[in-house]
Amino acid sequence: MDRWAGVVLAAGMGIRMKSRLPKVLHRVCGKELIRYPVELMRQLGIGRLVVVVSPSSAAAVRELLGADVEYIDQPSALGTGDALGRAAGLIEGKADHLLVLGADCPLLRADTVKALVESHTAASDDMTLLTGDTLSVGDLGRVHQDESGKVVSIVEAPDDPETSELPGVFNAGVYCFTAPWLWENLERVAPSPNGERYLTSLAGIGAAHGARIHGVAAADSSELQGVNDRLQLAEVEAVHRQRIREHWLLAGVTMVDPASVFIDPDVAIGQDTVILPNTMLLGRTSIGEGCEIGPGSTIRDSKVGNRCRVTSSALEEAAMEDDVDIGPFSHLRPGAYLESGVHVGNFAEVKQSRVGSGAAMGHFGYVGDASIGAGVNLGAGMVTCNYDGKDKHRTVVEAGAFIGCDTMLVAPVTVGEGAITGAGSVVTRDVPAGRLAVGVPAKIKVKNDRPD
Repeated sequence: MDRWAGVVLAAGMGIRMKSRLPKVLHRVCGKELIRYPVELMRQLGIGRLVVVVSPSSAAAVRELLGADVEYIDQPSALGTGDALGRAAGLIEGKADHLLVLGADCPLLRADTVKALVESHTAASDDMTLLTGDTLSVGDLGRVHQDESGKVVSIVEAPDDPETSELPGVFNAGVYCFTAPWLWENLERVAPSPNGERYLTSLAGIGAAHGARIHGVAAADSSELQGVNDRLQLAEVEAVHRQRIREHWLLAGVTMVDPASVFIDPDVAIGQDTVILPNTMLLGRTSIGEGCEIGPGSTIRDSKVGNRCRVTSSALEEAAMEDDVDIGPFSHLRPGAYLESGVHVGNFAEVKQSRVGSGAAMGHFGYVGDASIGAGVNLGAGMVTCNYDGKDKHRTVVEAGAFIGCDTMLVAPVTVGEGAITGAGSVVTRDVPAGRLAVGVPAKIKVKNDRPD
């Protein structure tokens, strides 16, 4: 949006969270609270974005969001008016309008904020705020309007405790401002008895001076639920996860028991995939079409191709091409890559390794720091001994090799194309293509069946 800037107020102390972790770094559906308003503003096309942070959270927030965002510190918790005022040095005179969001409302939808922005622009308002209806305003500010619908004041709950449990219109803490009006009037906000300066005071100040101030009601007030403590964090998480499940159910994904399935917001799932109970799809995971995932599987930051099956198994930063099956009770650790048609059975682990097309590892084994060729058979109990106590070493098993049960491949070592290792062998040196290695330590058999 041209000539718009965004400000995220993220300097609150979050005392009610009772946590050593700053409130804005607590997670909802695997994503830090601070990321929700930042990503929402990016969706709306706001290019210039300032995040107001506290000294205790500044370093962590900067590391999380990176250099595409500008930052300003609020050294003391002196209210939302003080926080926004500190951003003036970065954006005053550089934007015609401001969108201001808090950092603790992760349920807010982009379409809702877009409607607020459009209303603000169409009405040429000085200040436009998002409102909600509720049976009890609780600890939120109560919005008062005149007969024409203009906002005349916002009364904070501590200033009017007797009416906090009565029905009313509440302030969501989401604002649009015409920038020159804001900077002129923000200086008029006086400290409250506790020393804090509140943005809500601008409603009364503006009304007294003939400003155009309106509220725009959110279609769904549940979007405006904030997070002040662990109970509200859990409530918001439950609402967000249900939204995500509903989205994928309507997009052609089957969930046998939706309530037991956890899906993070950045996950992608293909049509006709079935998600079985007690399954978690986390981070930036991508699942293809026609898969069966679960029961009891956990997949984080991984890519799963089409027509795959992941049964009661775990994937972390791993990849499976099409027509791969794994499990039950197996584990793909970071860097595991299974090419098309690979079979990994139960109680197997793969990390930092590429397993070639059509290879099979039926059960009980470990493959680490290895390259496994196409069509290789890895027998039960085989292990790549990749760590010598100081360094990691690689194992290479070339196409068509057959690794016998309980084989130990002591890296660095290469088993050639079509080679065989006998059951229980400890392979400490390379096995040439097409040859047989047996024994402890393994020796290469010659044509008369006597070892080399």
